[in-house]
Amino acid sequence: MTSLSDPEIQALSDALDDEYKSYATYAQVIADFGPERPFVNIVEAEARHFSALLALFDTYGITPPKDRWRGHAPRFASLHAACVAAVQGEIDNVAIYDRVLSSTTRPDILRVYGALRAASLDRHLPAFRRCAERGGR
Repeated sequence: MTSLSDPEIQALSDALDDEYKSYATYAQVIADFGPERPFVNIVEAEARHFSALLALFDTYGITPPKDRWRGHAPRFASLHAACVAAVQGEIDNVAIYDRVLSSTTRPDILRVYGALRAASLDRHLPAFRRCAERGGR
């Protein structure tokens, strides 16, 4: 197996960090406000997302960066504020994938990046927009 270039490793690390952030943030919202939708559904998806990225680190024999978000997730005054922040978080996540997609030509990595970008854009972002529009209810 060919080793990854420094830009490929940095891109994987950036994507993983953002997935860790999303997971920690949504888990904190659930801890603060209870098992509210869409957080309770999407937090599980975020765990699958970072697991898919960790599998790539494993495939290429690279030590992944530590999860710097565990125990350091942002907190919100209301569920509505959390929904609004999650909208921006998913927009930012899509932008990260837009950037990292150009970091490699490896089909396995591109497949994971594309799937995770699509999940954020097509499922998570609309769900959080609906949550924000209904005032967090």
